[in-house]
Amino acid sequence: MFSVKNEFDFSAEQECLIVGVFDRPAKFEGVLARADEQFDGHLTELVKSGDISAKKKAIAKIHTFGKIGAKRLITVGLGKEKELSFEVLREALGRAFKEVKSSKLQNAGVYLDTFIGGDVDALDAAHAVSEAFALSTYKFEDYKQKSNEPEKEIENIAVYSEAADEEEVKASLTVGYAYGNGTNSARTLVNLPGNMLTATDMANYSSELAWRYGFEVEILEKEDMLKLGMGALLAVNQGSAEPPKMIVLKYQGKEEWKDVIGLVGKGITFDTGGYSIKPKDGIVGMKSDMGGAAAVLGAMEVIGELKPEQNVVAVIPSTDNMVSGTAFKPDDVITSMSGKTIEVLNTDAEGRLALADAVTYAKHHGADCLVDVATLTGGVIIALGEETTGALTNNEEWFEQVLEASYEAGEPIWRLPLFEKDKERIRSSKIADLNNSPGRAGHAIMGGGFVGEFAEDTPWVHLDIAGTATTAKSHDLGPDGATGVMVRTLALLVERFEAK
Repeated sequence: MFSVKNEFDFSAEQECLIVGVFDRPAKFEGVLARADEQFDGHLTELVKSGDISAKKKAIAKIHTFGKIGAKRLITVGLGKEKELSFEVLREALGRAFKEVKSSKLQNAGVYLDTFIGGDVDALDAAHAVSEAFALSTYKFEDYKQKSNEPEKEIENIAVYSEAADEEEVKASLTVGYAYGNGTNSARTLVNLPGNMLTATDMANYSSELAWRYGFEVEILEKEDMLKLGMGALLAVNQGSAEPPKMIVLKYQGKEEWKDVIGLVGKGITFDTGGYSIKPKDGIVGMKSDMGGAAAVLGAMEVIGELKPEQNVVAVIPSTDNMVSGTAFKPDDVITSMSGKTIEVLNTDAEGRLALADAVTYAKHHGADCLVDVATLTGGVIIALGEETTGALTNNEEWFEQVLEASYEAGEPIWRLPLFEKDKERIRSSKIADLNNSPGRAGHAIMGGGFVGEFAEDTPWVHLDIAGTATTAKSHDLGPDGATGVMVRTLALLVERFEAK
């Protein structure tokens, strides 16, 4: 897919050459100045006429008419050189690769050194190139009838850099591509219809992932859960014809099983709401209620590819939440694996029940710190909109590591408060230790805080991706549908992890 060359030859034949353009008094320097000479100064004229723009993320496609080996020159506006950030560069490159794909081109060149500026060096730029390529060209293979004519895909990208070591550029391209592909795998899982991704299907997918990367895998069946007392997950599954699965993947990157990062992802493959049934408009799209599980599996794919020197246990509680004569009901009292009893006031607050047993089981497997990811509450969308993930924590230092990873990944999170008064509401049942739905006020805090009751003293961060797991519109780094949010944050968190 990617090749790296230190020398650039204008006569090299390729379908297009992608270059960055900064907004500065001397419009062209280095390779662009040489290109302008090849074009007899016409590139300068195109800048003056506005056909080539240096504004952030502005894309222009120029036919070269044989002046250079590349048939087309694609320019990418980057704004002021000192202000360039990794996030802006990644999005700008995403637009460029979308242009390449829509033009049905199969090979491209990227002159990497034209994308260096601000806090972005050549290796950052290489990472941005491969990650943006993977993300922006993603397409879900839908179920429409297809023509027999194969769709043209980008097959080869030649990356040129005279400013960085060839092997280091290759390594950065590999890392960026792994992050992009892991995110795309999560997108595909979330986009799959509920009848094509049951808990069993998710367990099989996880087992295949384990086989590919050498993870230790454990799949708990319903009988196993009964023996372990996982009454919370089993209650959610009561109404379903599909058996539940508790999925565990272990990656050991250190000699000893210590300083273990626990990643827990909500894997509700379809959520009707149970007897607290969702309205007809609200039930559409509930195939995405396993977005947290998808994020964890996508992150595990990245971890498998890059093999960081860390220890990780991934735990995914998976079932659907259905209505039947055997389904659990409001007013039921259930007992979780931890021994804590729960009064069920809302069967549509099922994700926190599944996560309760999963968090307990992650601790059982030695997790020293925890992150749970879930499409948990509509309340987080009301609070933070559809661009920001909500967060809760019981540990400042652990939260700072998650926050830094999310910032670097370009997946913003915002911390919500969790005070003792909030915890008192979660513990307000008259007949059980906890109640699963203390009311609409502070909905996102109540949902996440409930999960925190099972983390107890273990450093824990909760990420509510109900608003960010999907998008209704296409964007620079992908189409509408699933976003794969938090894959890159979790993978970066593991890569950068510092034990306290």
